[in-house]
Amino acid sequence: MPPESTGRRPARAASTADQVRDALREAILRGEYLPGERLVEAQLCARLASSRFNVRAALQDLSGEGLIEVQRNRGAQVRKVSAAEAVEITEVRMVVEGLIAARAAERVDPERATELDEIGVLMRRAVEAGEHRRYSDLNQRLHALVRQIAGHGTADRIVETLRGQIVRHQYMLSLVPGRPERSLPQHERIIAAIRDRDPEAAEDAMREHISSVIEALRAMDYPGT
Repeated sequence: MPPESTGRRPARAASTADQVRDALREAILRGEYLPGERLVEAQLCARLASSRFNVRAALQDLSGEGLIEVQRNRGAQVRKVSAAEAVEITEVRMVVEGLIAARAAERVDPERATELDEIGVLMRRAVEAGEHRRYSDLNQRLHALVRQIAGHGTADRIVETLRGQIVRHQYMLSLVPGRPERSLPQHERIIAAIRDRDPEAAEDAMREHISSVIEALRAMDYPGT
């Protein structure tokens, strides 16, 4: 079935295994492929304008990242992550992102501090306007900026891999009533600590925020996990 009939956007041309892997990862993170959905090689070859060899190599890479699982004689599918595993993954993220926040506080410059403040203002406006999807996008932008400021390549790769595994849970959490209002002051404390170049406060604020995410995940009661 062609991409247009599935509602999925055709990916940009991808010729190497790395490009195929990155394009497919982006599609999974955008929710274009659902947990448990089969990834048919022939369809991926057509959509990603690449060879079967490169598609298979990309699937193996994404299997190593925990985004998909490849079963003998059954092919590849997007990996399902239970609610319990999502909590465990987020517990690991809490430690790693705490380190990242502390590192960001040590390395932040005035230009990046201003950018953090601007995101904080936009997040507050989004909450006041009830624009929860906008707030969710800004949330991701903020965490990405903190990682950029920190410049810790290993920690950044770990967080990206872990985030990809629980993207569905994060989306469902963003829909919980009142969640943005609760998380906004937490994000503002993270911003303030990094801007003030206080590594200890930044790590504490980040860990407090992600601890609240863990509590919210545990409180969620939804099917299919």
